[in-house]
Amino acid sequence: MNNRLRTSLATLLAASLLVAAACSEAKDAVTNVNQETTTAPTAMATPSPSPTPLPYIAPLTGLGLEQEAKSRPLAVMINNFSAARPQSGLSQADVLWEVLAEGGITRLVAIFQSADTMTDTIGPIRSNRKYLIGIADSYGAIMAHAGGSPEAYGILQKQGKPYLDEITNAGSYFWRSKDRKAPHNLYSTQEKLREGAAKKKYDENVPVPVYKFSPNGSIMEQAGTTEARDITINFLMDNYKVGYQYDETSGLYKRSINGEPHIDLNNNETLSAANLIVFETGHKTLDNVGRLSVDLESGGEAYLFQKGKKMDIDWVSAPDGMIRFATKDGAEIALVPGHTFIHVVPNKPALAEHVEWVQSGRAG
Repeated sequence: MNNRLRTSLATLLAASLLVAAACSEAKDAVTNVNQETTTAPTAMATPSPSPTPLPYIAPLTGLGLEQEAKSRPLAVMINNFSAARPQSGLSQADVLWEVLAEGGITRLVAIFQSADTMTDTIGPIRSNRKYLIGIADSYGAIMAHAGGSPEAYGILQKQGKPYLDEITNAGSYFWRSKDRKAPHNLYSTQEKLREGAAKKKYDENVPVPVYKFSPNGSIMEQAGTTEARDITINFLMDNYKVGYQYDETSGLYKRSINGEPHIDLNNNETLSAANLIVFETGHKTLDNVGRLSVDLESGGEAYLFQKGKKMDIDWVSAPDGMIRFATKDGAEIALVPGHTFIHVVPNKPALAEHVEWVQSGRAG
């Protein structure tokens, strides 16, 4: 190869290397540009939409409803003898009352107004008393029961009260279960009871009373409250104690009897309430059977338990006929939305002797 040709080839090779280097730089530049322009932007968190408030509020629970609750309340007298437990349907009651009957045994009055569980079993259903009529009347309720004291029958019949009695006037709207022995085996449903009320032409256009509600209730608005997360209520018998344990997560008090969860047989759920009220009043024994007279008119001392705290309040028989609850300065208390359990105990001994609570590791 002559020198001229060798020089020409060297020149050509150098030029090729320069072109290749230039192409490589251009490619890197394009790649870098593409990487910068195709990098995904940082994802922005999308806030969860707030739940749409339900259009209606239940008058006795303060809970939201899809449809307006306009039905007249039902007051069902529920057997609380040990052989009658666990009962059915109590977890659906808007308000649950507990009051003494004969022999130190308590009777439950379940107020149903907003629950749409029309075909769920309710019971066992038991007899009526004058003061149970007073509780039902405070809600303008139609009563459901099986029998009653002579005094109760006199009031029901002479005063034209709306009632469905399995023994005298509405037997077809109840049934007896074969799973238990009488008298602890009588049941019905809201559907049957409302059918019976319609058959008897009981007025449905009765104003439903309304409780006052606030998400924080009254406890958080008042000074002088006490921590109360574990509560025991004594009625008369030493072998019957009602307990409540506050659950921080749900904000509810879970009910027990003699240390065992008090459940609803329909769903196996422990009975729970957002508000507990215990009030004292006069009790008198009327006869040798042990029937009682319970004063639901004079008013007096009461305790309110909400959100793991206790507050001293008063109970009054209001001009509208409803038993209402007020702070010590006379303002109606606000309930936490949810179910309310109300307990009536004798005023002898005093209220403080019937109720115990645990506060900060010590009993109150």
